[in-house]
Amino acid sequence: MNGMNLDLFDRMSDEEKHQYIEFLLWHYRVVDAFWFINITEKYGQPVAEQINEQVWGRVAGMAAKDIVRRFGITDKGLAGFVKALRHFPWAMIVGYTILETEGEVIIEVPSCPTQEARLRRGQGEYVCREMHRAEFTSFACEIDPRIRVECEFAPPDPHPEGMFCRWRFTMAE
Repeated sequence: MNGMNLDLFDRMSDEEKHQYIEFLLWHYRVVDAFWFINITEKYGQPVAEQINEQVWGRVAGMAAKDIVRRFGITDKGLAGFVKALRHFPWAMIVGYTILETEGEVIIEVPSCPTQEARLRRGQGEYVCREMHRAEFTSFACEIDPRIRVECEFAPPDPHPEGMFCRWRFTMAE
């Protein structure tokens, strides 16, 4: 990318690069968290959730497009979706469980860092279902517009202990 100075990486060992990637992913999550916290404090929770939905609906598609280009992913359908999703920073940050079967992909989130941090602070879960629907729909559409996204459950929905959300991806006929 223009303007980036990546010389530091030329002098790093593989272990140092791995550590730096962990730092970047952690920092990415922290920036997102503080952005949301500050929007909530200034404009209220419903506005923050709405803006979050708009932002993630836009950036996820941009990420998918860039991932496809950078990593040469040519597969379409659910196979291409999974290949690209494994490169998506949030899939790594959250640690999605991706279950592939014939004709469908299920994403489960047994441990959500964002929701868990809120619960630790006594804030309760925030409404994230529509934000993730926008995110997953935007991402999937860049891979193959025939991919359909279905939320089985996500906050504010009731969910089992140890499982924050579950999403189902199928192909339209």
